[in-house]
This record gives sequence, structure tokens and C-alpha cells, in this order.
Amino acid sequence: MSSQSGPTSPSERIVGLDALRGFALLGILVVNIWVFAMPELTLSNPTVYGAFTGENYWAWFVGHVFAQQKFLTLFTILFGAGVVLFTRNVEDKGLSVLQLYFRRSGWLVLFGLAHAYLLWYGDILVTYGLCAFGVVFLRDHEARTLLLFGLSLVAVPSLLEVVSGLTMDPAVIASTWQPPEPMLQTEVETYRSGWVDQMNHRVSASFQRQTTGFLGYAVWRVGGTMLIGMALFKWGVLTNDRSPQFYRRLIGIGSVSGLAVILTGVWYIQANDWGTSAALFWRQFNYWGSFPLAGAYIGVVMAYCRWRPGGIVTRALAAVGRTAFSNYILQTVLATSIFYGHGLGLFGHLTRVELFGVVVAIWAVQIVLSLLWLRWFRFGPLEWLWRVLTYETRQPIRASKTER
Repeated sequence: MSSQSGPTSPSERIVGLDALRGFALLGILVVNIWVFAMPELTLSNPTVYGAFTGENYWAWFVGHVFAQQKFLTLFTILFGAGVVLFTRNVEDKGLSVLQLYFRRSGWLVLFGLAHAYLLWYGDILVTYGLCAFGVVFLRDHEARTLLLFGLSLVAVPSLLEVVSGLTMDPAVIASTWQPPEPMLQTEVETYRSGWVDQMNHRVSASFQRQTTGFLGYAVWRVGGTMLIGMALFKWGVLTNDRSPQFYRRLIGIGSVSGLAVILTGVWYIQANDWGTSAALFWRQFNYWGSFPLAGAYIGVVMAYCRWRPGGIVTRALAAVGRTAFSNYILQTVLATSIFYGHGLGLFGHLTRVELFGVVVAIWAVQIVLSLLWLRWFRFGPLEWLWRVLTYETRQPIRASKTER
């Protein structure tokens, strides 16, 4: 197939966009590592399992304030930008936009289902693929319309959770906020066991996320955030086309307002001694504070890429970003091999401080592999397979000398 009917060539990619995607992908692991290594409920209430004093408290604090929801928000924004970028490229080549896009999204859902049920219940690909089927129809709207509609969708789960906090039986909230110790220990033993035994938790957790979790939360948050990403892409924010002053303002306003809201949330839950009465309400602070702080991260990465477009940090982040799909799955393979029973079986054994060490080690592996891989190949292995399935024809994978 000629380049006119195939995917975007690496030489045509936007470095800032790739670097931002790599930055987001690496940052996601800071929070995902908690779910890989500890019971699922520690993600919402970190006091239920593991040491939570001294350096381990501060390890959680740094992860919560600077990473939790921020990098996933950023990654989702970039997926939304990819909707516009992909469809524009397909239109420019005179191909059937929706046919290719639906095929692409359908395969993403299938990849996600395999990821969720065979490897890790925390998969996000199914949600991305399902939301993509809807947001693509809004791609031609003006950026302002996309932003406002996106924010409206994002507000839905926030409102639902506040209403739940006001009306739900406190006993029901308490059962999920402070689960009985045997329930947590059962999950620990499950993931210290073999791959087959893990299915007892992985299947039910995956199914819940893809049904009630999707309808009550993910479709609104993820779909809305994708629309925000589409708007930011159209405004040139994600392609480094805005002025240096714009990105400086984005960094300043985003970091100050985002951190103010997030830190207020930390103060609120601690002032209530992590009690059930504050359980649902405190998440709202981070829920909304993650957006301006993610905006600040966009400003930082874009400013750095403009300052050091050919620097090692930019090239490393861009390499991870160009192979983000493969690296996302690789994070799961490496983490589950470390923590689950079919690997080293360290689930529930490491402290939060020690988990940061694991994160850095996985980062090092991913950065080195990404840089080496792209010296010889045009796409990551899963990126290449996704393209082959989308375009239904074999795509060249070896990089030419000019692309290395």
C-alpha cells in the first residue's frame, strides 16, 4: 500500500504531541503501581492496607497530589486529540473515515478485553474504544463547543457521587470505604496465587468496570475529557503552536489553581480522620483539580520541547509516546510479573516507598527499549499490528535510514 493510503509516517509526527504522550504514559504508572501491588480499594482509601505513616505517607501524598488522575486525564486528552488527527489524515488521503475509524476502535476494544481478562482488570482500552465510537461524530464541531460539551459530560459523575453521598445509607458507604480485613486478605492471597486462581477476582472486577462502572462513571469522565482534548488540539495547545506566554500562563494558572483544590481535598479528608462521612465528598477535590494541573503539565512539556527539541529528554519521551500502546501493555506485563503469583509473587509485600523504586526501574526499561526499538522500526509492535488490522493490509515496519 502506498503512503497515501496508509498510516501517518513517523517523519510527519508532532514531536511535542509524542513527548506529551510519553510523559503521560510514564506518569500513569505512578498510580497504577498501587493497584498492581495492593488490593484494589487502596486506590480510593489508602488507609485500608499497607503502612501509611512517615515516608510511606509522603510517598502516597506525592503520588496523590501530582499523579493520581492527572496523568490519566492527560492521556485521555491526548486520545481525544488523536481522534481529530487520525480522521483529518484519513480525510486528506480520500479514504472512508468512519469505516476505518470504527474498525480501529473495534480492534482497540478487543485488545482491551484481552488485556483486562487475561492480564489486569485495570484496563482503560475498552473504555477508550467504546467512547471513541461516540466522540468521533463530534469531531467537526468548533473547539469552544467541544470544550463546553466535554465539561458538561465530566460533571455528570461528579454530581452523581455528591448526590450519593447525601442520600446513600452510611452503612453501604462504610462497607466499601472500610472493607473487612478478610475481604482484603482474600484478594492478597488471590494475586499471590497462580494465573488461573487470579481469574476469580480479575473477571468480576473487569466486568464491573466495563458495565456499571462504565455507565455510571467512565463514559462521562472519559468521553468528556476526550472532547476537551479535541478542543485543545484544534486550538493548537497540544501541537506546540501557541505562544511562549500562553504556555507560561498555562503553567502558572494550572499549577496554582489545581494544587490549591487538590491540597484542600487532602486537608478535608484528614480533618475528618479518613471517616466514612467524608468518603465520597473528598474525591471531588482531586476529580476537578486534576484538570488544571494536567493543563500545567501540558505547558511544561511543550515549553521544554520548544527549548530542547532535540535533547535526550525530549527524544526519550517522544520514543515512549510513539510506542505508547506497546508500552502500556508492557507496563502490565512487567508489573504483574513482579507482583502476581505466576511471577515473583510480591503482591502486598512492598511499601509505597519501595513501589516508587519499582516504578523507576520499569521507566528505565521502557525508555531504553523504546529508543532502541525506534532505531530500527517505524512503529511499536502493537502499534504496527493495530495499523495492519485497521487498514487490512501489511504495513512496512522497518525504519529507513532517514527515519532512524
